[in-house]
Amino acid sequence: MRFHRALYSVACAAALVFAPVQAGSRSPIDWEAVGRALGKAGTMQPGDVYKVGLPRGDLQVTIGAVTIKPALALGSWVAFKATGPDRAMAMGDLVLLDAEAGPVTAALQEGGIEQTAIHNHLLNESPHIVYMHFRGQGNPITVATAIHGALVLTGTPLGVPAAATNPPAALDLDSAQVARALGRSGKVNAGVYQVSIARAETITAHGMEVPPAMGVATAINFQPVGGGRAAVAGDFVLVAAEVNPVIQALRQSGIMVTALHSHMLDESPRLLFMHFWAVDDAVKLAAGLRAALDKANVT
Repeated sequence: MRFHRALYSVACAAALVFAPVQAGSRSPIDWEAVGRALGKAGTMQPGDVYKVGLPRGDLQVTIGAVTIKPALALGSWVAFKATGPDRAMAMGDLVLLDAEAGPVTAALQEGGIEQTAIHNHLLNESPHIVYMHFRGQGNPITVATAIHGALVLTGTPLGVPAAATNPPAALDLDSAQVARALGRSGKVNAGVYQVSIARAETITAHGMEVPPAMGVATAINFQPVGGGRAAVAGDFVLVAAEVNPVIQALRQSGIMVTALHSHMLDESPRLLFMHFWAVDDAVKLAAGLRAALDKANVT
């Protein structure tokens, strides 16, 4: 009996020595190193997403009398999610001048980063802006380095933002009333009230879950323009059956649809992204956007 117990103990010890190492036991990705390779640090978001915001603060873009703040509609971004030891999926959206689009496409392609859409989000803006959506996969520092090679061909500010010497100005908007009318609350970011609404179902691409922080949440942004009015922009993330009911709801509230298109290539369920624009009383716009949200399967 003691002989059998000894053999059992030896077998257990051997199993521990020779058992394959599980992915979860490897060292986690060094996201700070990824940020350095990209040229700007990011933050962890829900869903274990490392996200880097890259607002185009170098641009002066107007629509009519409204000068668009970067947080309203000029925010490039890159998001990473680990897919295994030393591997990650990256997705993002770059805000580009027309002259930047060709060189950026070439640089991303050379770095193994795929384009998934190139199109407008706005109408009648000056100067004209294009939005380039992309996807990459592999070693996260290699992927970040390739994206950095494209970013340096643009005027996108990189590095650490200059420290503000003055506290941020109070938002000229009754955000509490806006939140009540919209039915969701948001946060203030660089002079814009931003609201993010996830879809109720799980989104996947390439067999992996895509969390809302990787660009699959409806975004609604309010930029105050004075007198209780706001410019609103953003995009609804919809399945096909929701598209026309949402268009009808937006039109009934005087909100213009500026684009309808895809941002991804092989997501499930298939998603369509509907961009919008309006300038009006902020609470009135929030109520109209709420009516459109009620037509979609959102949280």
